[in-house]
Amino acid sequence: MNKSKEILITGFALFSMFFGAGNLILPPFIGYKAGDAWLLVLLGFVITAVIIPIFGILAHAKLQGTMFDFGKKVSPLFSWIYCFIVYAISILLPVPRTASVTHEMAIAPFFETSSLVTSTIYFMLVFVFVLNRSKVLDLLGKFLTPFIILILLFIIFIGVFSSSETLITTSYPLPFVNGILEGYQTFDAIGSVVVGGVLIISLKLKKNVSFEVTKKLIRNAGFVAGFGLLVIYGGLILNGAMFAKIFEENATRTEVLSGLSTATLGNIGTVFLSVLVALACFTTAVGIVIGTADFFKGFFNESKLAYVTTVVISCALGVAIGQFDVHFIITIALPVLMFIYPITIVLIFLNVIPEKYASANVFRIVVLTAFIFSVPDFLKFIILEENMKLIQQTIPLSQEGLGWLLPSIIAFIAGNLFKNKKPNSLNY
Repeated sequence: MNKSKEILITGFALFSMFFGAGNLILPPFIGYKAGDAWLLVLLGFVITAVIIPIFGILAHAKLQGTMFDFGKKVSPLFSWIYCFIVYAISILLPVPRTASVTHEMAIAPFFETSSLVTSTIYFMLVFVFVLNRSKVLDLLGKFLTPFIILILLFIIFIGVFSSSETLITTSYPLPFVNGILEGYQTFDAIGSVVVGGVLIISLKLKKNVSFEVTKKLIRNAGFVAGFGLLVIYGGLILNGAMFAKIFEENATRTEVLSGLSTATLGNIGTVFLSVLVALACFTTAVGIVIGTADFFKGFFNESKLAYVTTVVISCALGVAIGQFDVHFIITIALPVLMFIYPITIVLIFLNVIPEKYASANVFRIVVLTAFIFSVPDFLKFIILEENMKLIQQTIPLSQEGLGWLLPSIIAFIAGNLFKNKKPNSLNY
């Protein structure tokens, strides 16, 4: 296989592991709410749903280990805890959400079956794919992803050139910031540290190549996946804004996506959308479950039993939690994401930048700062928001859900300045 083809197939496989339920239903809905501010919203959305996730892949290319390597400079204990939390979140929220979206949009319009039947069959197929993990990259990159991208581009192209509606006024109070926070819901930053590990192990299973060759392949595949995400997100957000007037005032995420496919492709759009939803959700579920199973296999000394057990538990939880509707799963995910996303973002950033700016002490200071200042953003969803107002008013950007950002930047700068003044006292 020539290098260009291998990069393309690997990039397509990576795209498909990123592009799941949230990536499909969120952009059109965001565009529908963004209206005339769709470009500002898109710019914010791209930061958390494209740029940071691709940085995560670049960090994996640099480390070529597992997710554990992302946080080990803070401390091994922290890294283990972080890994357990991220994999637990991944299995409990985005994976079941893929089954829920598949039932609501791909099965329910055609068959009067229960969500339990859908989830059971769905996760039986996930189980089969995950147990054949050595073939996953080729299956995703050569066959499933090109079909997903083709349908999406078809919908976007027709939508852009068929709508003559004027854009409505945005309902977002802070379009750029709202776009950043909506990008959290894609789980892409978390997904990058999970599926990046899948990519590393899958490449090692296929052939034994040098560190530098693998690094270049992963980096270029990351750029391919990132470009694909940028085009698809931009197109879907623009389409959502252009067709906003055809939807009811309180339309749901799935209603907007369904309406958009019908408006662009007519009645056949429902069929195309069903296939698209099923494939996009399925590929992401496979990627996340493989990543989780790989982690626990390594944790238990490369135990195959641990791998299979993790897959069984993940699929069983997927069946159970997949019974809830999409809106409920997204609602309960938000406070969790407000807590874990800041830590994930700073870990990605610190692992991408040159080593001289990311000593162990800088890691500790910045991660601790991000953790402390993300707590108010998390707590406002757990207790009454009124009780958190006074605290949030004292922290810049906290009321916008980004209270961790400026303190983390300051901690990073201060950590490096202090290190440069007293190098011997901080490096060990």
